[in-house]
Amino acid sequence: MDKIHHIPLTQIDTTAIPRDRTLIDTTALNELIASIRTNGLRLPVEVYTTPTGFALIAGFRRHLAFQTLAQTDDTFAKIPAFICAPKSMPAAMAAMVEENEMRQSLSPWERAHIVVRATDMGTFETTDAAIQTLFPHASRQKRAKLRAMTEVVLELSNHLTDPELLTERQLMRLSNAIRHDWTDIIQTALSELDGLDGRQQWTRILPVLSELEGLITNNQPTTSNSPRRNITPRAGINVRRESTPYGYTLHISGRKATGMLMSRVLDEIERWLSEG
Repeated sequence: MDKIHHIPLTQIDTTAIPRDRTLIDTTALNELIASIRTNGLRLPVEVYTTPTGFALIAGFRRHLAFQTLAQTDDTFAKIPAFICAPKSMPAAMAAMVEENEMRQSLSPWERAHIVVRATDMGTFETTDAAIQTLFPHASRQKRAKLRAMTEVVLELSNHLTDPELLTERQLMRLSNAIRHDWTDIIQTALSELDGLDGRQQWTRILPVLSELEGLITNNQPTTSNSPRRNITPRAGINVRRESTPYGYTLHISGRKATGMLMSRVLDEIERWLSEG
């Protein structure tokens, strides 16, 4: 692997291996581009040969930087690379994860995400096998947490914005809610408003998590539908009950949650409560 080859960017497939890095820091990328433009590439990328060319193992950001530079300078159309011969796809993925962890630690979400992707693709037969191979030096406690966080990826990846910014503690709180079958409530809370950033989403679901954790602390039943907290009376209407320090809030959402309907709801609530 010691000889450096200069390989055309167009011959390198960056999608052959699922990438563990799911969030690109644009500031860091721009700094890398500036550094390469001025000083050249200090560390070649790593690839392996395929029937149609090469597949990228390590160096996704470096490859991306060269692609950007090549748009205005043909001298960057080829990238320095080491050609490796990984024993298997699991070995190639393990090398990618190890290289990225050394350069800049993956976020907790990215670690869980690559485990899920690799298992879904059939690279590993089980989640545990993926964790053992991709993170061989993780302690038993770290492996247990990573296994729990994979459930968050499976259940909430289509609902969360910028999940890479979530801390391990936040992901474990979400995992705890999923384990107690509160997934539907969290998904509903996240879907009630569009366009929220990651911080706003966390604020949105925090009361749900706090309510569940309060029940656990006080040794009370945590069944998600007893009392009922989330109902869909008919298509296009969802009602979610949320506990607050001052009482309860009802969130009514859906495409049929019109102003006219809300007026009727308030009329019915007023009539019903005044009867008491």
